Amino acid sequence: MTKTTTKSQGTAELPLNQILAGDCIELMNALPENSVDLIFADPPYNLQLKGDLHRPDNSKVDAVDDAWDQFSSFSVYDKFTREWLAAARRLLKPNGAIWVIGSYHNIFRVGSALQDQGYWILNDVVWRKSNPMPNFRGKRLTNAHETMIWASKSEGAKYTFNYEALKALNEGVQMRSDWVLPICTGGERLKDAAGDKAHPTQKPESLLHRIILGSTNPGDVVLDPFFGTGTTGAVAKMLGRDYIGIEREESYRIVAAERLARVRKFDAEALEITGSKRAEPRVPFGQVVERGMLRPGEELYSIGSRFKAKVRADGTLVGNDVKGSIHQVGAHLEGAPSCNGWTYWHFKREGKLVPIDILRQQIRAEMN
Repeated sequence: MTKTTTKSQGTAELPLNQILAGDCIELMNALPENSVDLIFADPPYNLQLKGDLHRPDNSKVDAVDDAWDQFSSFSVYDKFTREWLAAARRLLKPNGAIWVIGSYHNIFRVGSALQDQGYWILNDVVWRKSNPMPNFRGKRLTNAHETMIWASKSEGAKYTFNYEALKALNEGVQMRSDWVLPICTGGERLKDAAGDKAHPTQKPESLLHRIILGSTNPGDVVLDPFFGTGTTGAVAKMLGRDYIGIEREESYRIVAAERLARVRKFDAEALEITGSKRAEPRVPFGQVVERGMLRPGEELYSIGSRFKAKVRADGTLVGNDVKGSIHQVGAHLEGAPSCNGWTYWHFKREGKLVPIDILRQQIRAEMN
């Protein structure tokens, strides 16, 4: 079974790395408030299916027709949505955040409820499926995507966003809001004892990897109120986060527990991610000068050596018609509104231009 630990939250204990059995609204309301860093929610989509769906060869499609996805009306579904979102918001820490995934059947209603509850929407992300199920009837476009809403608990909250880590995950390119990832198939698709899908809407681990890596840190608590077969818990465990799963269906809990027992946490070195440059210690250019790494009177050169300026004793630069910081002088010479002087300016060593940022990194390395 899953590892059971607790974390103290005032007078209450937080049931970490457990799967809680029962109704998500009741169970969330029983947990201590302001105790969770991130919530990932994959609620019922309320697909409103009427009748069986068949392929052209007349074989039946294994669609979502379970009782948990059936609601008698939109008003009943909206009431359910408001209640679980309120319970979720109560649990989030002030700087916590939530991700909710849905389809065109429900995501717009969920988005409206999120805003009504006081959440602050940060992004909507389109998960574009690289291998979607085809449209068998040929009466609509192939439904090849789902939408996720990422929201902070409130406007102005200092939510976690590991920008540099997601950029590194994307081969050095800024992560966009459209994610092309395959649906869960093959060996990743969990099966029950009869060999059928254990859950009709099992999400791929790649999707949760991106979400948890980008919006939590190791040791954070991730809660999934619609745990299903435990994708959120499995990825959280691998990435060194604690999880809490809530699931009312016993068959899903059994599969999830077996799955989680097989998951291993990555080692400490593997859990390290590319940090934000803004989080690195601030180094004034004047410190480079006072430590003798560059001398007053030494000349610095712009990229391509189009411009040059002299270093002054107080850590400022002087050019032909401008004085100021490394950033101000660079911006003036380029006629630009701003300039990162650390990457713009270079000094000469053995006839080669070397960026002054090398000197800043040397100082930072000594601080660690």
